[in-house]
Amino acid sequence: MDIFKFGGASLKNAEGVKNVAHIIGLQQEKKLLVVVSAIGKTTDALEQIAALSQAKKDFKNELDQLSAFHLALSRELFAGDTIQKEIQHLIAKLDEVASKLEDVDLHYDQVVSYGELLSSTMVARYLQHKNISCMWLDARDYIKTDNTYREGKVNWEETLKRISVLNRSPQIYLTQGFIGSTNDNLTTTLGREGSDFTAAIFGSCLQANAVTIWKDVPGVMSADPKRIASAGVFEELPYKEAAEMTYFGASVIHPKTIKPLANRGIPLYVKSFVDPQLDGTKIHECKVNKLPPFIVFKGNQCLISCKVTDYTFVDETQLTLIFRALTELNLKINVMQNSAISFSFCIDYREDKVLKLIEILGKHFEVYYNANLTLITIKNYDATTSGEYRNMKGVILEQSSRSTLQVLLKL
Repeated sequence: MDIFKFGGASLKNAEGVKNVAHIIGLQQEKKLLVVVSAIGKTTDALEQIAALSQAKKDFKNELDQLSAFHLALSRELFAGDTIQKEIQHLIAKLDEVASKLEDVDLHYDQVVSYGELLSSTMVARYLQHKNISCMWLDARDYIKTDNTYREGKVNWEETLKRISVLNRSPQIYLTQGFIGSTNDNLTTTLGREGSDFTAAIFGSCLQANAVTIWKDVPGVMSADPKRIASAGVFEELPYKEAAEMTYFGASVIHPKTIKPLANRGIPLYVKSFVDPQLDGTKIHECKVNKLPPFIVFKGNQCLISCKVTDYTFVDETQLTLIFRALTELNLKINVMQNSAISFSFCIDYREDKVLKLIEILGKHFEVYYNANLTLITIKNYDATTSGEYRNMKGVILEQSSRSTLQVLLKL
């Protein structure tokens, strides 16, 4: 079996859905499982609905806009009211779920998951409309997680047991990315942009021939072509190199995608849905000599500095306090640096969690922070890139190793 994953950009309008259906239709003679993300900017809209609900504000206008968008798209794709009734039913359930005030992260997952439910329903119905036989699956019945809402941790034993039965049928399956469920059948999400990880989970459990992620770029590129016009495409990459790229923030692949595939030796392809004939990038067990610099820009960063207050040095005791607080809030450090009396680290900025972290750390340290920063990572840097990025205006932190240079700056 092969696994295909299509993101929101590939499904942003009627032409996109038709193109995805065409690509899938070429695989009708193969066993295939397709994972789809929410359409276009739907997840952003759902995040806004969740935020308004949590703030006890009216979200009817946003809900109506979301409903109108999906209904209009369905009318562009095919006639008939069956799909429109399904969309209206899902929107009504979304309204009900969004109106319940619960724990912030739990509420987020219940609301935001409707993007994938709407998109997968639409795409499945369109495939059937085009006489492409497929079966719609609810990913929550197959991917089981703990109750770490917004970043559910997979129960691999139970998930494997549930997914492995799908290998018995020679048909096309279509399911949702990004979502799973707890043992109590409450919806969880796997982390923002987590549909790639969903594809890897299914691929690993089904021992797939390959997993292909379809993007709006010709493959994994040495930089974001919107930022650096000279960016080139990698023909192939070792698993380890690709994993490091995702860790540093390369958005072309979700960070958790590589490990389950590498463990089973399953190749990962990154290909273009704009031009499917291109070879794209193959990520597998290989050796590539003299890789060029790979440059990642990661915005919305926050630098937090903890300074000791009693003239002692920063030691393992203080570091334990800091790391314990980060672990409790499920926050990941992107770069860190210490001096004799202070420890600084950079994390993704989520206001609620950052403020809570500062409150906890403020009991032990003087805490300072800067938000709205950009972290630039240059993997395999050379003399040219080193000189260029070290000398950029606004650098407030710099760190380098033998192969990686990171600079944090205020743009």
